[in-house]
Amino acid sequence: MTHRFAGSSVSTIAAAFVLTAVCGAFAQAQAPAASGAEPTDPKATEQWEPVPAIVTLGNTDAAPPSDAIVLFDGKNLDSWETAKDHSPARWKVHDGVATVDKSTGNIQTKRRFRNYQLHVEWRVPANITGEGQFRGNSGVFLASTGGGDEGYELQVLDSYDNKTYVNGQAASLYKQTPPLVNAMRPSGQWQTYDIVWTAPVFAADGKVTSPAYATVFHNGVLVQNHTQLKGETTYTGWPKYKPYTDAPIKLQAHGDPSPPVDFRNIWVRKLD
Repeated sequence: MTHRFAGSSVSTIAAAFVLTAVCGAFAQAQAPAASGAEPTDPKATEQWEPVPAIVTLGNTDAAPPSDAIVLFDGKNLDSWETAKDHSPARWKVHDGVATVDKSTGNIQTKRRFRNYQLHVEWRVPANITGEGQFRGNSGVFLASTGGGDEGYELQVLDSYDNKTYVNGQAASLYKQTPPLVNAMRPSGQWQTYDIVWTAPVFAADGKVTSPAYATVFHNGVLVQNHTQLKGETTYTGWPKYKPYTDAPIKLQAHGDPSPPVDFRNIWVRKLD
């Protein structure tokens, strides 16, 4: 399931990119500010504290690191609730996967998050039918701001050989930004999203002081590179922001007539 490139797995490459970006930003924020004359002693620019915490990696590329919060491990949906009324999530769990139940609606995490790294695996059924947006439609809402389709959606769709509007294909930030490339595997095969989400920041009066950003790897391929969002997902009209703080992560039960999508192996690392 994991491709190899120059002796490293794509998930390892993706993780390395994310850790490099996060650690680089951390070092930049903590490094001494340049002032006065150029130092002549190399020790003047060495940083020793704080020491980064050690994270133990999983036994396989798909296993979560030791500091991850496991949201779904194939056993139950105890970490999830029905988005519209906060009742227990009722999607079907079987054979280590959770299958969308369109009759019960979207599900979201009971816990709320702000900035994070998220790993999600999903699969469009091999017997998928339909075309365009009616072909395995679902979504990962990076911040759910309501029980319906409110929030910031990363599109899930069979885009292997399926023409649709490009800002609505798989790995698009829905109705905003198409993916850099189409990294889809054929239907029936597992797809992987590795996401770094930077939540928007709002002033006390509700004005945006810092917009939302998303970096996304689809099957180990960079498809959204620190992409700035223009606001929440909207099917009709222009995206716009509305203030929120922490929010659940939501999975969509789209009402298209095609067979439902499966999810597995979902975990998150808080980056606050």
